[in-house]
Amino acid sequence: MTENINVAIVEDIKDIRESLQTLIAGMSGFSCIGTYATAEAAIADIPIIKPNVVLMDINLPGINGIEAVRQLKESSPNINVLMCTVFDDDENIFLALRAGAGGYILKNNSPLKILEAIKEVNEGGAPMSAAIAKRVISSFQLTENTISKHALLSKREMEVLLLLSSGLLYKEAANKLGLSVETIRSHCRNIYEKLHVNTKLEAVNMVFHKK
Repeated sequence: MTENINVAIVEDIKDIRESLQTLIAGMSGFSCIGTYATAEAAIADIPIIKPNVVLMDINLPGINGIEAVRQLKESSPNINVLMCTVFDDDENIFLALRAGAGGYILKNNSPLKILEAIKEVNEGGAPMSAAIAKRVISSFQLTENTISKHALLSKREMEVLLLLSSGLLYKEAANKLGLSVETIRSHCRNIYEKLHVNTKLEAVNMVFHKK
């Protein structure tokens, strides 16, 4: 039997927090094990309850969500944090990703998309809203020096990394390349091993340089 994905929610607006809690608690395969109105409360409690995924807002009273991510990643490096916010500007996106967020989606996504993003980040992916993915991919460039430096990656591995860096899920990347999802996962494992990294975001940050 597959274990539930345990989720904690950090959101200061009560209606949104309760809506997310209801969504997660009411879906098979997911459990909501903690909700927090402030980053301070989340930072104190989340390392104790150890959720699989933290759904994190940015605009919080006191410590903001980006700083909360940084502190949580310091105390619990293996925690998966998914930003869920209204902000789609470059600064917030990249500050959140650099702080250690594993994905970045907007609150106006459908409930199904939010659940899919939670599942994806729990599996080691880096889910992003379509608009966010476009911003991220447009802000990176593949240089000749980078290609030379990471020539150890095969052409197929580069294709997989490019697709995943644009925000595609494993299944979507598999469909694009005519491969199975397990083959995509196998390519990712090979990429991580060759680059000596542990996550897709680390691989993307190493291979693609911000303009």
